[in-house]
Amino acid sequence: MAMRTAALLFRRRPAAAIAAPKRLEKYVAGLSTAARHDATDVGGGEGNKNRWVELPPFTPFDANTAARAILRGYGGEGACSKATAIRWVRRCCPHLPASLIQKLFRLRKVKKNLVTVDTSSTDGIAEQLRLRRVSAKDELVPGDILFLPVNIQESSVAEKTKKFGNRNEIDFLRSLEIYRDRAIIALNKPPGMPVQGGVGIKSSIDILAPMFEDGSSETPRLVHRLDRDCSGVLVLGRTQLSASIMHAIFREKTADALADGTQQVLQRKYVALVIGRPRHPKGLLSAPLAKVVLQDGKSDRLTVCAGSNTASLQDALTEYCVIESCHGYTWLELFPRTGRKHQLRVHCAEVLGTPIVGDYKYGRQAHQNWMPLHMPQTSDEEMLKKRKLPFGLALGGGSVGEELPQLHLHCKQMVLPNISAAMQQLQSSDAKHDFSDLDKLSFVAPLPLHMQLSWKILNSIGK
Repeated sequence: MAMRTAALLFRRRPAAAIAAPKRLEKYVAGLSTAARHDATDVGGGEGNKNRWVELPPFTPFDANTAARAILRGYGGEGACSKATAIRWVRRCCPHLPASLIQKLFRLRKVKKNLVTVDTSSTDGIAEQLRLRRVSAKDELVPGDILFLPVNIQESSVAEKTKKFGNRNEIDFLRSLEIYRDRAIIALNKPPGMPVQGGVGIKSSIDILAPMFEDGSSETPRLVHRLDRDCSGVLVLGRTQLSASIMHAIFREKTADALADGTQQVLQRKYVALVIGRPRHPKGLLSAPLAKVVLQDGKSDRLTVCAGSNTASLQDALTEYCVIESCHGYTWLELFPRTGRKHQLRVHCAEVLGTPIVGDYKYGRQAHQNWMPLHMPQTSDEEMLKKRKLPFGLALGGGSVGEELPQLHLHCKQMVLPNISAAMQQLQSSDAKHDFSDLDKLSFVAPLPLHMQLSWKILNSIGK
């Protein structure tokens, strides 16, 4: 009976009341010393709480199942399968080397919460936190919280934060935020900033992600991509749980679009300036993409391919609508129903025959005889000034009045389910969940400066 009461008390108490979360770090500093001086199993003291890093409470659910339920707006089972302690640590700490996690379990340095009831306290019934050792193969139950030694520090995340974390850079990154809640962060990504790190890339969104948080035990994670020279709405998952759900939602959107084309829960609207004019004012492009290697053997590109024998063939759907045509250029609204790499750029260039301005990869021939348009005398001088920004970025320049225009492709709006509200249901004790009344979130990012200036130039010529 006492154990049953203790379990109920634990489920009702918020995780924040157990121990203050700390930033999870990567490498063990003095791990052998910690192994020689094993910590006490009895909790409750402030000193003992400060010796442990608290992981998020265990929530056994399948992200793909949850994503399908959220997208279709029906109920579903929250808890789908059990997980072992080592799998949960790996899931919560993707930046920790697998060898280090295994070593922590071998040295018996991973603990699990155990709540007891103290009826002798002045408050009547009080809860006391106790920690006990847990093995790698132990199965967890919903609400279990694992603790790692606090001396896991000097991580790559901390090193990146120190390397890039001066105040100007942090302020600049925070200025990109257009929305934040407990589950996600929405940004207005500037053109020229890479989303993912790679060869020769020192400053990308995923590398700089720790700078969006202060004192959090988790680092925001990418859930989708934007091309380096593309701008607009970019969403990050603030926790491992929200990132897993968002990953699955983007995958399910593509699957649903290919199945029946009716999926509208997750929507993205892009604005693009293209060279030329499509034959029809609106339409749905259904053109599969395939990767081809160029003659140099080192680079590749995507192209429209109708052959069914191509191994890398991917179906791609894009809806488009003409906004305005002027002086040989057209402003388009693009609605990608699937999420393929370079999908919009290839569809515009090869299917519509109207490559995007500034796209030198898929619109190379259209830019060979590029002639910049004359700037109107009424142009705002502030828009013409080129200013340097952190991380080697620049503000201004690159309009249709320039010799080398920037890519005119911008993710203007994104509509997606309220992931934070969905997570509250998934983490509740209810076995069934109902997402039929789940709110939608809408994020809008203003056009970058070079596209705003191109709009003014073309409007002045059209008049």
